[in-house]
Amino acid sequence: MIPKEIRRTLRIREGDPLEIYTDRDGEVILKKYSPIGEMSSFAKDYTESIFRSLGHIACIVDRDQVIAASGVNKKELWDKPISRDLEQAIASRQTQTFNRQLGGKAMSVTNADGEAIGAVLLLSREQGAKMGDTEIKVAETAAGIVGRQMEQ
Repeated sequence: MIPKEIRRTLRIREGDPLEIYTDRDGEVILKKYSPIGEMSSFAKDYTESIFRSLGHIACIVDRDQVIAASGVNKKELWDKPISRDLEQAIASRQTQTFNRQLGGKAMSVTNADGEAIGAVLLLSREQGAKMGDTEIKVAETAAGIVGRQMEQ
């Protein structure tokens, strides 16, 4: 059993799968397993295609961090923890609108069992940018494809 303080710090929920390994110095490393993280190359190619088609920043996240992002400097979003609001949006499995510094839409990604495992995000640097039906459909389609890719 992993102590509560460590789970909280690492954002590990009870029952979350972990990768446990040692480094060269013999230190034990705990890392939360991310099924979406396993497909980071596919996710990067996919976000790049979305960005080129729509011109909006495109991201794929798991339940903890950004896995892939296109249309933005890599250091800005990649490997950054997601916000509590985004965690809740993923859990709700509904299209969410965010009107903060990077306004945009979030669409949950679910696996074959219907579990929410991440999200596809479309973001804009323009304050108050409106995303219409096309952007929502692209996000829904992308989330479906990423979810199905997880089944393979």
